[in-house]
Amino acid sequence: MGEPWKIPVLRFGRDYESLEQVDVVAPASGEVLARVSQASPGMVRRDLQKHAQGAADRLRSMEAGELLSICERAGALFEEADLPVSEAGPAQSPDEFVRCLSATSGLPHSLCRSNMAKIRQALEGMAGVLRGLTRGLDLGVLDSGLVEQDGVELCYAPNARLLGAVLPSNSPGVNSIWLPAFALKTPVAVKPGGAEPWTPLRIMRALEAAGLPSEALGYYPTSHEGASAILEGCDRAILFGDAKVAKAHAHSPHVEVHGPGHSKVILGEDEVDNWEQHLDVIAASILDNGGRSCVNASTLCVPRHADAIAEALAQRMIDVVPCAPDDPEARLSAFADPAVAAWCNQTLDDGLAVGQAEDVTARLRGTPRLMELDGATYLQPTLVRAPSLDHPLGNTEMMFPFCSVVEVPESEVVQAMGHSLVVTAITRSPVLTGELLACSSIDRLNLGNAPTTRIDWEQPHEGNLFEALYTRRAIHRQTDW
Repeated sequence: MGEPWKIPVLRFGRDYESLEQVDVVAPASGEVLARVSQASPGMVRRDLQKHAQGAADRLRSMEAGELLSICERAGALFEEADLPVSEAGPAQSPDEFVRCLSATSGLPHSLCRSNMAKIRQALEGMAGVLRGLTRGLDLGVLDSGLVEQDGVELCYAPNARLLGAVLPSNSPGVNSIWLPAFALKTPVAVKPGGAEPWTPLRIMRALEAAGLPSEALGYYPTSHEGASAILEGCDRAILFGDAKVAKAHAHSPHVEVHGPGHSKVILGEDEVDNWEQHLDVIAASILDNGGRSCVNASTLCVPRHADAIAEALAQRMIDVVPCAPDDPEARLSAFADPAVAAWCNQTLDDGLAVGQAEDVTARLRGTPRLMELDGATYLQPTLVRAPSLDHPLGNTEMMFPFCSVVEVPESEVVQAMGHSLVVTAITRSPVLTGELLACSSIDRLNLGNAPTTRIDWEQPHEGNLFEALYTRRAIHRQTDW
């Protein structure tokens, strides 16, 4: 084991090593992988107030095309280059980044690399991402504020000097949500997740190496109070959290909350008898990315055949087992905090104790759901056959591959399912399709045989960063002016 990486605070153009540092430890081995400088809440408040306008002015002085080129160059650097962690320390290779990320977050190396590829894709395809966010506006609007579309002159003005992002530790892919801010000429202040300081820092170092001014980069490992200072001190902010966090900030208009997804797959009456043909898509919706994402399906709604479908899905899910993190076939993530795994396991046991629901995977597997391998804690994929969406396990979400299968009449499913980040609807029924298209509680709708985990960068599925950072205003200009 080498020396721990020293991770600084990035204070909009200046690396800062704090006297107060927190060790980031690999749960399985106990190895201290990093010593992370901590920013006090007071420092966060002062820095945001001091640097907000200057950082915004610096990016606004650059042309949109130049910023897109920087993002494109940064994509390859992020995935392939040795990049600094701190100014004074050694560079970190992509392999070492993957090792550290895997050790502290619990993701196997294979999922770390696939998430790196997703972030590279987002950076290199930033022009397409902005097309989706702006709904096809000429990106010259970011330079001039004015654009003509279909014969109508439009005006957009920035309404944020800084974007704040309070990040989780569950999946590196969530960092792609705040990435477009730089191309939209908005500096970012990030609070990384406690177990995942690696990815947002590497993104910022890649952007810096590609030519983005360091004055646009704020990286603030800090406490809960410091996180609140970021939310309060930035004109717009993105926050990741559980249902309690989402509820607490539901009425904060400048904060976009990314809470539980409760994503679902629906089989229509016209396709449910062909359910065996759709097992691959349903299983991928549950298992992709280790089941950790808000776009993973946590409920499957079918009008009939629920028992047979649950049995077949469970049989596939028990084949996914804990492996060594560097095993190329590894698909299951360990928990960074064993206490969270124990809580999830107990929550499932409590729900099953209510009655009328069965853990089908437990019956087929014959081994405990909660297990350890080489010091790491895992929850094995779990499929529950629940009696209804109202059952405690009928419409819940976990940080591992978990899904409940429920029978719901097609005529009732849209009204009964509640909010869903993603719904994959496997149906050609015009009636059901029409109800889904009219449903305001679905953020992304996949029509057809596509997993819930399929992401299209030109189709933002949760919030729209352009609309958060820019305001359309009425404009009139005399024809001879």
